Amino acid sequence: MRIRSVAVAVVLTLVLMGAAGPAFAEQETGALVVSKLFRGIVNAATGWIEIPKQTSLVWQESGPATGLSWGFLKGIAYAVARSVAGGYEIVTFPVPIPEDYRPLMQPEYVLSDMQGVSSPGRKKGE
Repeated sequence: MRIRSVAVAVVLTLVLMGAAGPAFAEQETGALVVSKLFRGIVNAATGWIEIPKQTSLVWQESGPATGLSWGFLKGIAYAVARSVAGGYEIVTFPVPIPEDYRPLMQPEYVLSDMQGVSSPGRKKGE
């Protein structure tokens, strides 16, 4: 009798643990959905920051004239792409597209990769 009640307890525990797995998976999926929506809103609203960002990066790599011309044009293209990607993520946030709700653009946010980069005309550390 005692062995039977222990066996029933073990089986019930395993069943409950198995049922908890999908609940945790749903919470993780819910967090990914909210993250995709947030990322879409942020990228749609801040896509324009690509213009000064790309101008600055090209300026540092190739000089002021190239930065102000090619960097500016590159920034416009990136700004449009990031804003459209943000709008797409807002519209499709409940759908796992791309797979596992991954971001459409890298870096995930416009300034995510700018840590430690100086502004044009200044050397790093100034």
